[in-house]
Amino acid sequence: MNEKDYKPKQLLTKREKEVFELLVQDRTTKEIAEELFISEKTVRNHISNAMQKLGVKGRSQAVVELLRMGELKL
Repeated sequence: MNEKDYKPKQLLTKREKEVFELLVQDRTTKEIAEELFISEKTVRNHISNAMQKLGVKGRSQAVVELLRMGELKL
């Protein structure tokens, strides 16, 4: 494998990233669920899973960390 062919594994799943992109747009859990056609519980699970991966204790800490890592844009 060439060095330029190497792609680092993304930290978040596509869906987790979609949830956080909507979260930083000041959307509620209910609004995110409706937009993505999933349940509110599933939205909360995606947020929780991402927080666990990041080793943070809250949504706002997760957003700050994702911004710092370049995984999320404002």
